[in-house]
Amino acid sequence: MGLILGLLVLWVVLVVIGFTIKALLWLAIVGIVLFVVTGLFGAIRGRAVR
Repeated sequence: MGLILGLLVLWVVLVVIGFTIKALLWLAIVGIVLFVVTGLFGAIRGRAVR
């Protein structure tokens, strides 16, 4: 679970950097997509473990 939380934090950082620097808007989009995918993976895996 620590790995998933670490990845979520990393994706949020990428989104913030992407929106801060307009030239890196693609980085924000990739960060949002990866954040959602990681969150879904964590939710599915969390339910399977219980």
